Amino acid sequence: MPRFYSERFMLAVHQLDGERLGVQLAKACIDNNIPATYVAEVMGVSRMTIHSWFRGKPLRDKNASLVKHFISLLNEGVATGVLPAQKMTEAKDFIDKSIIKLR
Repeated sequence: MPRFYSERFMLAVHQLDGERLGVQLAKACIDNNIPATYVAEVMGVSRMTIHSWFRGKPLRDKNASLVKHFISLLNEGVATGVLPAQKMTEAKDFIDKSIIKLR
Protein backbone atom coordinates (compact mmCIF):
# COMPACT_ATOMS: atom_id res chain seq x y z
CA MET A 1 0.00 0.00 0.00
CA PRO A 2 1.41 3.41 -0.95
CA ARG A 3 2.20 5.90 1.74
CA PHE A 4 3.77 9.30 2.07
CA TYR A 5 7.43 9.64 3.04
CA SER A 6 8.73 9.57 6.61
CA GLU A 7 10.41 12.62 8.05
CA ARG A 8 13.60 10.62 8.53
CA PHE A 9 13.67 9.67 4.83
CA MET A 10 12.98 13.25 3.74
CA LEU A 11 15.84 14.59 5.86
CA ALA A 12 18.20 11.94 4.49
CA VAL A 13 17.32 12.76 0.88
CA HIS A 14 17.85 16.48 1.36
CA GLN A 15 21.40 15.76 2.53
CA LEU A 16 22.31 13.87 -0.66
CA ASP A 17 23.99 15.26 -3.79
CA GLY A 18 21.31 17.30 -5.55
CA GLU A 19 23.16 16.96 -8.86
CA ARG A 20 22.19 13.28 -9.10
CA LEU A 21 19.08 12.77 -11.22
CA GLY A 22 17.59 10.20 -8.85
CA VAL A 23 17.97 12.58 -5.91
CA GLN A 24 16.27 15.31 -7.95
CA LEU A 25 13.44 12.85 -8.61
CA ALA A 26 13.20 12.03 -4.90
CA LYS A 27 13.00 15.70 -3.92
CA ALA A 28 10.35 16.38 -6.55
CA CYS A 29 8.28 13.38 -5.40
CA ILE A 30 8.63 14.34 -1.73
CA ASP A 31 7.68 17.96 -2.42
CA ASN A 32 4.62 16.85 -4.39
CA ASN A 33 3.55 13.92 -2.18
CA ILE A 34 3.94 11.30 -4.90
CA PRO A 35 4.70 7.90 -3.31
CA ALA A 36 7.58 5.74 -4.61
CA THR A 37 5.13 2.94 -5.38
CA TYR A 38 3.35 5.18 -7.88
CA VAL A 39 6.62 6.41 -9.38
CA ALA A 40 7.70 2.79 -9.89
CA GLU A 41 4.44 2.15 -11.71
CA VAL A 42 5.05 5.07 -14.07
CA MET A 43 8.67 4.15 -14.71
CA GLY A 44 8.02 0.45 -15.18
CA VAL A 45 10.57 -0.55 -12.54
CA SER A 46 10.42 -1.93 -9.01
CA ARG A 47 9.89 0.18 -5.92
CA MET A 48 13.33 -0.88 -4.75
CA THR A 49 14.85 0.50 -7.95
CA ILE A 50 13.11 3.81 -7.31
CA HIS A 51 14.52 3.92 -3.78
CA SER A 52 17.99 3.17 -5.15
CA TRP A 53 17.65 6.10 -7.55
CA PHE A 54 16.34 8.28 -4.72
CA ARG A 55 19.56 7.56 -2.84
CA GLY A 56 21.74 8.59 -5.78
CA LYS A 57 22.42 5.34 -7.62
CA PRO A 58 23.04 5.77 -11.37
CA LEU A 59 20.26 5.41 -13.93
CA ARG A 60 20.43 3.86 -17.37
CA ASP A 61 20.16 6.34 -20.24
CA LYS A 62 16.66 5.19 -21.24
CA ASN A 63 15.48 5.61 -17.64
CA ALA A 64 17.24 8.97 -17.26
CA SER A 65 15.25 10.50 -20.11
CA LEU A 66 12.02 9.08 -18.66
CA VAL A 67 12.87 10.51 -15.23
CA LYS A 68 13.62 13.93 -16.71
CA HIS A 69 10.27 13.91 -18.50
CA PHE A 70 8.47 12.83 -15.32
CA ILE A 71 10.12 15.62 -13.33
CA SER A 72 8.91 18.09 -15.97
CA LEU A 73 5.39 16.66 -15.57
CA LEU A 74 5.65 17.19 -11.81
CA ASN A 75 6.73 20.79 -12.39
CA GLU A 76 3.83 21.25 -14.79
CA GLY A 77 1.48 19.85 -12.14
CA VAL A 78 2.74 22.42 -9.65
CA ALA A 79 2.34 25.23 -12.19
CA THR A 80 -1.26 24.24 -12.91
CA GLY A 81 -2.14 23.78 -9.23
CA VAL A 82 -2.73 20.02 -9.46
CA LEU A 83 0.25 19.33 -7.20
CA PRO A 84 1.26 18.90 -4.46
CA ALA A 85 -1.20 16.09 -3.83
CA GLN A 86 -3.09 16.41 -0.58
CA LYS A 87 -4.52 12.86 -0.64
CA MET A 88 -3.42 9.51 -2.03
CA THR A 89 -6.30 9.61 -4.50
CA GLU A 90 -4.97 12.89 -5.93
CA ALA A 91 -1.49 11.39 -6.25
CA LYS A 92 -2.92 8.30 -7.98
CA ASP A 93 -4.96 10.43 -10.40
CA PHE A 94 -1.84 12.40 -11.31
CA ILE A 95 0.10 9.17 -11.88
CA ASP A 96 -2.62 7.67 -14.04
CA LYS A 97 -2.55 10.76 -16.27
CA SER A 98 1.27 10.80 -16.30
CA ILE A 99 1.48 7.22 -17.56
CA ILE A 100 -0.46 8.27 -20.64
CA LYS A 101 1.81 11.27 -21.23
CA LEU A 102 5.04 9.33 -20.71
CA ARG A 103 4.25 6.47 -23.10
